[in-house]
Amino acid sequence: MKFSNGYWLGKDQYIINSPLQVYEAVKVDQSESSRSSDELKVYAAYHEINSRSDMLDVGNSTISVFSPGKDIIGVELKHFDDDKKDPLYELKTSNTEVESTVSDDYATLTSGDLEIQINLKNKFNVNFNYRGKRITGSEFKAQASITDLSGQKLGEVMHPNTVIGAQSLLPQGQVKCADHFMREQLSLLPGTNVYGFGERFGAFVKNGQTINIINQDGGTGSEQSYKSIPFYIAGKPGVAGNPGTYYGVFVNESRPTSFEVASEVVDRVSFSVRGESLEYYVIAGDTPKDVVGKYNKLTGGSTLPPEWTFGLWLSTSFTTDYSEETVMKFVDGMLDRDIPLSVFHFDCFWMKGFEWCNFEWDKEQFPDPEGLIRRLHDKGLKVCVWINPYISQKSPLFKVGKEKGYFIKHADGNVWQWDLWQPGLATVDFTNPEAVTWYTGLLKKLLDMGVDCFKTDFGERIPMHDAIFYNGNSAEGEHNYYAHRYNKAVFDLLKREKGDDEAVVFARAATVGGQQFPVHWGGDNLSQFHSMADTLRGGLSFLSSGFTFWSHDIGGFEENASPSIYKRWTQFGLLSSHSRYHGNVQYRVPWLFDEEAVEVTRRFTHLKQDLMPYIYAEAKESVAAGIPLMRPMYMEFPEDANCAPLDRQYMLGSKILVAPIMSESGDVDYYLPSGKWEHVLDGRQIEVGENGQWFAENYDYLALPVWKRV
Repeated sequence: MKFSNGYWLGKDQYIINSPLQVYEAVKVDQSESSRSSDELKVYAAYHEINSRSDMLDVGNSTISVFSPGKDIIGVELKHFDDDKKDPLYELKTSNTEVESTVSDDYATLTSGDLEIQINLKNKFNVNFNYRGKRITGSEFKAQASITDLSGQKLGEVMHPNTVIGAQSLLPQGQVKCADHFMREQLSLLPGTNVYGFGERFGAFVKNGQTINIINQDGGTGSEQSYKSIPFYIAGKPGVAGNPGTYYGVFVNESRPTSFEVASEVVDRVSFSVRGESLEYYVIAGDTPKDVVGKYNKLTGGSTLPPEWTFGLWLSTSFTTDYSEETVMKFVDGMLDRDIPLSVFHFDCFWMKGFEWCNFEWDKEQFPDPEGLIRRLHDKGLKVCVWINPYISQKSPLFKVGKEKGYFIKHADGNVWQWDLWQPGLATVDFTNPEAVTWYTGLLKKLLDMGVDCFKTDFGERIPMHDAIFYNGNSAEGEHNYYAHRYNKAVFDLLKREKGDDEAVVFARAATVGGQQFPVHWGGDNLSQFHSMADTLRGGLSFLSSGFTFWSHDIGGFEENASPSIYKRWTQFGLLSSHSRYHGNVQYRVPWLFDEEAVEVTRRFTHLKQDLMPYIYAEAKESVAAGIPLMRPMYMEFPEDANCAPLDRQYMLGSKILVAPIMSESGDVDYYLPSGKWEHVLDGRQIEVGENGQWFAENYDYLALPVWKRV
């Protein structure tokens, strides 16, 4: 959110109080703290303290500094000590040795090679230093405790978050609390690029953008995101073997958080959250991989999916007509054309329309689901079925869920319902352990039939206003976290029933820590070349945010794909982490496009098979390091400033560079960093000089730029 009016003034509706002077700083031993390390507590007043009279009628921020792991420093800013019931993310902290000092001039805490330094003597400010060099900091008046009057008179509010009285515009007998926010602003060194924030489809380098961390179902062509992650990586690229300066910032708030990235204040990243406290972590490292890996481990680490998931997935598509006959015709058609499949996916209409979800096969179209699943298994395929966490009022399960209290409710006790997506749908409340048992019990029946995994769709349209959760947490705090609870419930069931090495979901929504429940795909894109670019930008941003695996709908989801789109997207999709054909109104089997599409699909499916030993080995190493398998160029080549903005090419593992073709003509321009390279498809070899080299080429549908470092 933007609270300021230019650089110096605040907007009229806000009272902005910033820590101006520290009046006390103390060291707290771990034995006396709830943290995993010793901590500092710093008390800073909202005006200068020159005499005893200045100790009256003044607000205060309590700033706690600690370390959950080496080279990571956490900071909590607190105004009032309210008991926030938000589900702050589950972090894997370690008992960390820190050094802390309090002198006349500074309070410092050091974890590994990262130090925080708080000015105690002069104007309040904070510096973060890595190996003796400042990487970021909080300038004077950057931190703030902010009250939103929203048109109320100043005299009606004695303190933030206290009741606005009888002159309120609310109906008689009601009262309103003034909204309160906490804000921090961390400075950017000149030349610093900012990446991440989850799956964002706008410009890859986020400088100049406003980003709201709230999961929404907005497609891949808008500022909304299915996977909003309050983490960014900031970096100033290096040159000539110097990897540059990189660090990450993770805001540990599950309620919607707003970021102003070099926008409101052009040399800072501002972030704010509604409430009385704000917690964030600065994560330092020598390279982008180092930074992202530490964040990944802090938030749970990644899970390696089974090897079969890296093969080709084929879907029924969404609104197309399909039955057992259609499914087997498509599977046999692919196998007859020497196009190997790994997974067949049944989308929504495996159940009857208007009844999603009832978890019952539509017996008119699938009279023998167990037999169908068995026949697919006999052909060497795994079976995936679509699910979501919503129960239509027409579903027989609605009555059960309502009577048992398994759904999110209104404050008046009624089930929270609406007609968007399904008529009168209710949303399963995964904060209720009995609801989790009920929901996963319904899925277990499908596993007993032979289903192997689930596409966990949706999880973003979760009520946030006038909504009551079983555990008593705020609806704002549960909104983004819902995706975590949902995917975890399904993933844990699959681990119990299939074993740790076989569990996998195909998920759309995600939040912090979701990398523990792979795989995620990019949501509803368009069958257009520009949407290929949008999709890739979103994926590279997502993979800059602590996730290891990612997929997308080959051919685009909406609309009919042209033969050209289908063939070019097939190349891209089969050189991605995970590969799935899927659409909305159109089947995605290649012979329905043209004969060349069959040849393209066959060629690139076999190419991925041939590369599978490399891909799976790189996947294991990526999980161990906490880094993406399919990674942006800046992450693999941080010493090459030319790679910093690149968003139409990527590295598949550490050695293979892919530049998808996003044009009807087959023209493509791409960049090769310094080194020796060999073209994977045609065998060309080239040695690129120390300054790198740009190429402009044209390819037919059976080729594209795929280079391997040698």
